[in-house]
Amino acid sequence: MSMFSIFGVSGSAISAQAQRLNVVASNLANADAVAGPDGQFYKARQVVFETLPFDEATPGAAGVKINAVTESQAPARRTYEPTHPSADADGYVNQSNVNPVEEMVNMISASRSYQNNVEVMNTAKTLLLKTLQMGQ
Repeated sequence: MSMFSIFGVSGSAISAQAQRLNVVASNLANADAVAGPDGQFYKARQVVFETLPFDEATPGAAGVKINAVTESQAPARRTYEPTHPSADADGYVNQSNVNPVEEMVNMISASRSYQNNVEVMNTAKTLLLKTLQMGQ
């Protein structure tokens, strides 16, 4: 494994975490959304990662990639608001199934993973520069 492979691994992880942060932002933006006129509510989305193993035949292929973005199958949150224009016959409004607390935890985790991979790249760069300086 080349020393430069670490940049590919960390780079793919940074890209995957950036996508995860985008999905979290979308979920948080729709946390209080009510069902549309078609009766469909916003469903929380989650990113599913896949590990790419190191392979001598394809250098730089090791890392992380996004396998899928899945929708939560949890039921809609139902709140009793009989005066709301979207209320059903019983006075309930269907809202998105996004849990803001879970999404905030997900956001913090993705942000820290992103920062850790940036730190890995910075450390690898420093080590490579020091190695070059030793050869002078």
